[in-house]
Amino acid sequence: MKYLSTICLLVISYSAFAQLEKSLDSLINKNINPGDPGIALYVETNGNIVYNKGFGLADVSGNKTIDSKTNFRLASVSKQFTAMCIALLVKDQKLSFDDPISKFFPELPAEISRKVLLRHLITHTSGILDYEEIMDNKSKAQLLDRDVLNILKTEQNTYFNPGSQFRYSNSGYALLALIVEKVSGQSFAEFMKERIFKPLKMKNTLVYEADVKIPHRSMGFAMDKNNKIYPNDQSSTSAIKGDGGVYCSLKDYKKWTHGIWNNTLVDMPSLLSQLNISIKEVTSSYYGPGWFYFDKGNPALFHSGSTCGFSTYSINIPGQKTSIVYFSNIAGNSEPFKKILDILNKAGIGSPAQVFSLHQLTR
Repeated sequence: MKYLSTICLLVISYSAFAQLEKSLDSLINKNINPGDPGIALYVETNGNIVYNKGFGLADVSGNKTIDSKTNFRLASVSKQFTAMCIALLVKDQKLSFDDPISKFFPELPAEISRKVLLRHLITHTSGILDYEEIMDNKSKAQLLDRDVLNILKTEQNTYFNPGSQFRYSNSGYALLALIVEKVSGQSFAEFMKERIFKPLKMKNTLVYEADVKIPHRSMGFAMDKNNKIYPNDQSSTSAIKGDGGVYCSLKDYKKWTHGIWNNTLVDMPSLLSQLNISIKEVTSSYYGPGWFYFDKGNPALFHSGSTCGFSTYSINIPGQKTSIVYFSNIAGNSEPFKKILDILNKAGIGSPAQVFSLHQLTR
């Protein structure tokens, strides 16, 4: 009877997963037109992969289809990798989360840099102005992380007293990338490769550099007001590394997720306990080391990324061994993901209902 019950449960599970797969296939196919860029979706729950597919084209000019190996620009989902770089340097005892940034950037106004700590940059509580609000939008040249520092060194004001509030700002993560370089003596891209990608065997993941070829690369696109697709891969801020420069595939991102579950690089629960700020706009939510999250006891981690040609979302619930990862090479392509979450929730694969409220805070 015990074996018969086990077989029955397996049959029921297989049937449920088959129906889930059919529902997700139907939804995504309705949202991707033939010959257009598309979507990659990965779902794992209770340690079981229940969905792992790509739809549409990685590059419409070459008819290269999207699959689990296709590399997408992660945009702000990259921040979790940048935060991990700092955490590794703290683990090496080369940094402290309580180091003031005046230690690294004597060119910044002292009355600001003495008050801003590394933990403030990581948790978006520094009050430092977002470079996108003060940059020269007339310039066609791409900015680098160093250019962000040069923009900030002439600014004498912050949004608020450092450490007192949460306000999402990409500037902090550009500065974190520069700190990694200063402390490690390596380029940001090389440090991340040696300390994160290699240990986790993420063989095709890399940080964007204009002169470095990206394997299995997807190109970015956007839609005009008539829903016509057009190429939109690069912008003036696309070369900034710290706040959004990682390219990754579903295949490699799974390895990153499992690395978090297994505490392979650092002890994640300990890191969340050291770095967190309550977000008043969304009940029971926090920002930690490159992640929004709910429930300090059994955290559900979330981050989104949005840039000129890509839309990315990641939900990670370590206690349930659940991961939902959505990559699209179409800007602003969030509606399919909302519908995907509805389907998954009905199938009992949970995610916090407020994730899109948090997504709005990254704009």
